[in-house]
Amino acid sequence: MNTDRLVQLAHGGGGRLTRELIEREIVPRFGNGPLSGLPDGATLPSPGDRLVFTTDSFVVHPLEFPGGNIGHLAVHGTVNDLSVCGGEPKWLSLALIIEEGFAFSVLARILDSVREAADACGVTVATGDTKVVARGQGDGIYINTAGIGLALTGFVLGQERICEGDCVLINGTLGDHGMAVMSARQNMDFVKGPVSDTGSVQRLVAAVHEFGAEVRFMRDPTRGGVAAVLNEIVEGREIGILLKERDLPLAPATRAVAEMLGIDPLHAASEGRLILFCSREVAPAILKRWQALPNGEGAVCLGTVTRDKGRVVMETVTGGRRLVDVPRGELLPRIC
Repeated sequence: MNTDRLVQLAHGGGGRLTRELIEREIVPRFGNGPLSGLPDGATLPSPGDRLVFTTDSFVVHPLEFPGGNIGHLAVHGTVNDLSVCGGEPKWLSLALIIEEGFAFSVLARILDSVREAADACGVTVATGDTKVVARGQGDGIYINTAGIGLALTGFVLGQERICEGDCVLINGTLGDHGMAVMSARQNMDFVKGPVSDTGSVQRLVAAVHEFGAEVRFMRDPTRGGVAAVLNEIVEGREIGILLKERDLPLAPATRAVAEMLGIDPLHAASEGRLILFCSREVAPAILKRWQALPNGEGAVCLGTVTRDKGRVVMETVTGGRRLVDVPRGELLPRIC
């Protein structure tokens, strides 16, 4: 009898099983160097400027969805990972794994999206690779990217720097990407349905550079959504986070689809959002700065850091409180 444990689809969904896979299988083998702490990107020493390096793979289904496609995600996801590590994105690699029989017309749209997004972000696609696999082995196309940026001076980022009283900021509505992909996957034909928020956060990071050490930590809430990011931060620590339901920024279409599918918007991925922890003293200035930018008009304070050891708590509109946990099973696979 074969008793070997098997990888489940939920291991890639961004919830608790994803974290268990990483902590049990990857960190013990590679976690003693730059990978320690599981950053979105590694900051590496170099003879001149410090470099920030990251990599990502994109397997979203369907490939095209309201507001974007896998090409937009490949650029924005990599640029954002560099940005939230305090880096200025500069160069990308682009590796394509294409399934036999894939339509050239769709490939052209995806590559045009890569070029347009890269140009808008001011980054250069500097190298790449192309492979073709047999029909039935690739689900159309998969994309792998790597990104290199220059570390911005002044930032001192780390989860360990977050302390009681700090503010939790975000630049816009939650879960739009996850709900847009799920709507397309379920063939929900809405007149005004959810639209992906895929976009770059690099200008938001640049706008708060001058606040330096008052910015404690940044992360983009992709797989697992806001709930996964916040729970990762408080796990095993003497701090907690208090959110207020009335302050959650949710687009009406995203809220409606989430309710229809029975999904907590806090578990749904965003691909153009930035969660930022900062001291309460600079929070109003950061929000004002963000709200003047195209991708920050909806910036709000989501909540505050508390002494509630290891817990993320939501204060409901009725005055009650509930725990905000991370999904355990297969909730939103193949979102990015």
